[in-house]
Amino acid sequence: MKIINCKVIVTCPGRNFVTVKIETDEGVYGIGDATLNGRELAVVSYLEDHLFPCLIGRDPQQIEDIWQYMYRGAYWRRGPVTMAAIGGIDIALWDIKGKIAGLPLYELLGGRSRDGVMVYGHANGVDIEETVDEVAKYIDLGYKAIRAQSGVPGIPSIYGVTEDKMFYEPADEGLPAENVWSTEKYMNHTPKLFEKLREKFGFEHHLLHDAHHRLTPIQAARLGKDLEPYRLFWLEDVVPAENQENFRWIRQHTTTPLAVGEVFNSIHDCQQLFSEQLIDYIRATVVHAGGITHFRRIANLADLYNVRTGCHGPTDLSPVCMGAALHFDTWVPNFGIQEYMRHTEQTDEVFPHDYSFKDGYLYAGSAPGHGVDIDEKLAARYPYKRAYLPVNRLEDGTLYNW
Repeated sequence: MKIINCKVIVTCPGRNFVTVKIETDEGVYGIGDATLNGRELAVVSYLEDHLFPCLIGRDPQQIEDIWQYMYRGAYWRRGPVTMAAIGGIDIALWDIKGKIAGLPLYELLGGRSRDGVMVYGHANGVDIEETVDEVAKYIDLGYKAIRAQSGVPGIPSIYGVTEDKMFYEPADEGLPAENVWSTEKYMNHTPKLFEKLREKFGFEHHLLHDAHHRLTPIQAARLGKDLEPYRLFWLEDVVPAENQENFRWIRQHTTTPLAVGEVFNSIHDCQQLFSEQLIDYIRATVVHAGGITHFRRIANLADLYNVRTGCHGPTDLSPVCMGAALHFDTWVPNFGIQEYMRHTEQTDEVFPHDYSFKDGYLYAGSAPGHGVDIDEKLAARYPYKRAYLPVNRLEDGTLYNW
């Protein structure tokens, strides 16, 4: 079997997605997600101009060798653009291998470790009262775990809070939006949210929260300590993770579980966090971590240090990524939880899939491969639209982490 054609399909059924399609001389094809929100066309160029020419004529079943060729052969390794491109190809190759074998992807990885994959949804509101109401809606939908984000008095707009409660998309058409941020106001307000949630719903459901890289280590330590009475499932992305030693300070001062990694793209990004047991959950995505081949290595290393997986699963990655992640989650022994932001009806029509949700769990389908396809004719109706994620400024105008 040989690879005879590779192409990229860029479509925007509400937001931009980058899909890799790899075709073989035996009529079997596979698709992968290579989306990088706000930098989509950079990945397209990397794929079309640099990787695809090297794939033609290769055996698609040699996944490991192809991965090493794309990674080691570039010399300039890692980075989100490179790894998203490699990840998209890798997912497509695993899809092909599953179809050749006639098996769902999780069987190729070693079979089921669980029946269903526990997921969490995103509840948010402009204030605490609205967030409480939104959490109640997710509980009514059967969710066992809910991430809660609330607007903060004195901050006009904030990450994680949107008018469209179910299909959150932070990117804006045109140039980036500029938000205003105050760490002090946020830290004073957030414990009140979780105090109210536990008062209303008790401790039966898991609650999560995302600080989105905006705190210093001492601020993160204080917030984690303030939230300890409310027993969060995790506190996510409290500081920018480039300096992994920051987590030493946080770990010394709070027992609130810590999660990080949605912007990671290599096992090297998390090696110290694992070996020093500074985090509890690794949140890398299958796409941005270089595909299933590399993310499996990350998860195996994490398992040595009692770190569990919590795959990033936002709406700015396509159902192809979700399908691949669910098969990975179904297999991986040190699974923790899976983020599940629902896609719009338009997106689901473009990407038909066989995974399903019931009573707080997602279930990977039994179709060969990862069980997600793309309707190319329908995708063509939704052309690319330039969009950027927002930027943040402090109240004095200083550019800050979004």
